[in-house]
Amino acid sequence: MTIYTGSGVAIVTPFFEDGSVDYETFGELIEFQISEGTDAIIVAGTTGESSTMPDDEQVAVIKFAIDRVAGRVPVIAGSGVNDTAHSIRLSQEIEKLGPDALLVVTPYYIKTSQQGLIEHFEAIANSVDLPIVLYNVPGRTGQVMTPETILHLSQHKNIVAYKDAVGDIAHTLAVRNLVGDNIDIYSGNDDINVPIILAGGKGTISVLANVYPKATHLMCKYALERQVDKAFGLQLKYLDFIHMLFAEPNPMPVKKCVELIGKSACHYRLPMTHVAPTLATRLEQEIARLNSLQGE
Repeated sequence: MTIYTGSGVAIVTPFFEDGSVDYETFGELIEFQISEGTDAIIVAGTTGESSTMPDDEQVAVIKFAIDRVAGRVPVIAGSGVNDTAHSIRLSQEIEKLGPDALLVVTPYYIKTSQQGLIEHFEAIANSVDLPIVLYNVPGRTGQVMTPETILHLSQHKNIVAYKDAVGDIAHTLAVRNLVGDNIDIYSGNDDINVPIILAGGKGTISVLANVYPKATHLMCKYALERQVDKAFGLQLKYLDFIHMLFAEPNPMPVKKCVELIGKSACHYRLPMTHVAPTLATRLEQEIARLNSLQGE
């Protein structure tokens, strides 16, 4: 089964200055995304700062998103942590809320073997009756799922998709070559959204979409329709901005940008903190430049 095609936003979680969740603003961000054509909402992932949330709060944030979306687009909920038993408990609790799928990251800090990764994901997949998106992001976790591991996991009935945040199109091609259509691939790196879709991907799980949801949706739409010039036109138009979004650790720059476009105050939970003033200025200037351009 395909959960969605197109642009899924890895949505930020807005906080008040005291660190509590600003649910009113969160609802407004969800409405902004849906009104601009975003095809799925991914909540409580890396960009949503789930690692700083206790379980009960993470569940509450996910429940709020599911209730607010009300079936208009798929909601994918982050439930991956580095302890398999903990991730099982969290996944089972989130399953009761009715998300469309779970996003489960490779364990972080606790390094394991490829066999350990297989057993970790299979244990979680066996514990729920929901589609699961594997999340491969070695830049944060310190370990990478190999194409062979992804092939093995794709044979599980609940493991249906793969978020590729390796950042290397050669890896994506190796996965695609080995796995074929056994699993849907989503780009986890906005700078190669179009190449991954043209290689057979179904869309993106995007940080860029927090700021430019319509453009990200169109970028994916054109790539899926094989309107290559239009797709690459948008990929290249936003490329410098995408690189700025990752000039400091995500989600620090993107939350600053969400503030710059007037959608949410910029508050974090430590150890996340405000971006350097020089980067904040560059982001503001680039948003102004992009907004001054004609077209999509």
